[in-house]
Amino acid sequence: MFVDKATIKIKAGDGGDGAVSFHREKYVAAGGPDGGDGGKGGDIVFVPDDSLSTLIDFRYKRKYEAQRGQNGSGKNCTGKNGADLVIKVPRGTIIREKETGNILADISDDGPQIIAHGGKGGKGNARFATPTRQIPRFSKPGFTGQEAEVILELKLLADVGLVGFPNVGKSTLISVVSAAKPKIANYHFTTLTPVLGVVSVDEGRSFVMADIPGLIEGASEGVGLGHEFLRHVDRCRLIVHVVDVSGCEGRDPKDDFEVINRELAGFSEELAQRPQIVCANKCDMATPEQIAEFRAFIEEKGLPFFEISAATTMGTKELVNRIADELAKLPPIKRYEPEGDLRKFDEEAGKGQSFDIHRGDDAVFYVEAPWLEHIIRTVDMDDYMSLQYFQRVLRSSGIIDKLEEMGIEEGDTVNIFGFEFDFVF
Repeated sequence: MFVDKATIKIKAGDGGDGAVSFHREKYVAAGGPDGGDGGKGGDIVFVPDDSLSTLIDFRYKRKYEAQRGQNGSGKNCTGKNGADLVIKVPRGTIIREKETGNILADISDDGPQIIAHGGKGGKGNARFATPTRQIPRFSKPGFTGQEAEVILELKLLADVGLVGFPNVGKSTLISVVSAAKPKIANYHFTTLTPVLGVVSVDEGRSFVMADIPGLIEGASEGVGLGHEFLRHVDRCRLIVHVVDVSGCEGRDPKDDFEVINRELAGFSEELAQRPQIVCANKCDMATPEQIAEFRAFIEEKGLPFFEISAATTMGTKELVNRIADELAKLPPIKRYEPEGDLRKFDEEAGKGQSFDIHRGDDAVFYVEAPWLEHIIRTVDMDDYMSLQYFQRVLRSSGIIDKLEEMGIEEGDTVNIFGFEFDFVF
């Protein structure tokens, strides 16, 4: 099954927590704090794999999570970093953030690309020792790894895209000019998935051709199969428009040409402006008058025109040479530039983290912030320094400002995951 679009959830590993520990050794009094830092969480890394041609695997597994960093420990031992999670996708896959629609990466070139970064490890209590604070009894938790729901969209990397109505001979053409062996039959929609073929012109010159199936009127609006595959023409540097000049299907070649170009423009105006070569196929079945009339129609539009018969290979060599000459003048295959990264939280005390506050019927202010639950677990409520750190988190994340904006007064109760305290200015 050919699958060229999938939605998955990715989650980079959280950083490990810093440790609260004190040196213990015989004959050594007051050894001091020696809690180590937590390890960094693993990243989510995407790499291209040329052995893959479909996104079907992502239909069955939709959640990918990298390894969490290990917690720090005593004797100033830093926790082990979490292992990166490497995800292989077909070359040409675009990764978009579902929430914003922004392109995060184009997996077309060699080399790994980090899409979600693992969280940094938290600091151990040894990091907080000062001449005036010699026995810190708190540490910092690891930071949360980035996570998001992303859309994987495969856009084939081809120099040339064959477009045209079903059964005009696109599959036959790609089969005679390349080593591709698509299914060929005398009925519509024989080809159900895009087919790639490498066309060798001469030594040192070759290009990739893609047969884009299923284009009919209304394809850009979701009619038929064409809307599924129009995205694969998007990268093509040159469009080869195949038309059945014989009209053996009962259609007018001129109408066919106009309809397909309207569908390309309906999908993307940029795509409609791409260089185009028109192939009048099935010339062995057409009359000289039909060919001459269609030639005049195309040349009036200023487009290159070729008479071919893919079934007998007539004119295909000349067509291939012209395609290679045109490609030599054109820029390389389109690459998509990233439009932004996943929202990255500030590495200090919750800046940029989301939260929600509402006032209950009992006049208590309830703070909902999933990322705070992990921090609360590491706070020693009996330790003044630890409480100071917790207060800085609430201030830097904007929670205190929001409470003041909502009209909180001194002595009002605030509830964060069951932990209640009286608000003090």
